[in-house]
Amino acid sequence: MRRDLDPETISSRDFYAVLNAVVVPRPIAWVSSRSADGVLNLAPHSFFTVSCVRPPMVQFTSVGRKDSLNNVEATREFVVNFAAEPLFEQVNATATNFPPEIDEFAAVGLHVEPSTTIAVPRVAESPVAIECTLHTTVELGDSTVVIGRVRRISIDESVMDGNHPEITRLQPLARLGRNEWSTLGEIRDISRIRYSDWPGDYAGPRDA
Repeated sequence: MRRDLDPETISSRDFYAVLNAVVVPRPIAWVSSRSADGVLNLAPHSFFTVSCVRPPMVQFTSVGRKDSLNNVEATREFVVNFAAEPLFEQVNATATNFPPEIDEFAAVGLHVEPSTTIAVPRVAESPVAIECTLHTTVELGDSTVVIGRVRRISIDESVMDGNHPEITRLQPLARLGRNEWSTLGEIRDISRIRYSDWPGDYAGPRDA
């Protein structure tokens, strides 16, 4: 038996809560930005993904008009800082609804590190920084999708395995429903099946 939920017949808040609970886990864009007056802002956004491969672009969604959105529209720059498990408390603290004149770096006790290609700084404690310039914004109902052109990725050598970031060293955080978060958990590795190797039907794993 299933329960059907119609967004036209229940409150948007209740439907949003359910949607957030089933679209999981969600990676976190820990976005640093700067206002037109020079005030730094740092905030997590859990509607985040890659938008395009060539040219490289990423996107995050501002639900409502947040400081991150205002700042990116004003300066056309932002950094997506990697939200790592050791920074769990700080990432959560930067979700506090501070007024626009408050610098979250200072409020939370994080260190500023200059970016390489843009004026907006990155979080020194974060192992990865994705430096972006604004490509476009798309308004969708009460939300705005912010798409950024990736100008540089800066990665701490400590999380690298040769030329590739190593997932257990990155220790990513993800958002779930309610006030729930998740960490890496079990890692499973499986290759895609090439069509030339397709068995003709598929009923689950087969003995080699």
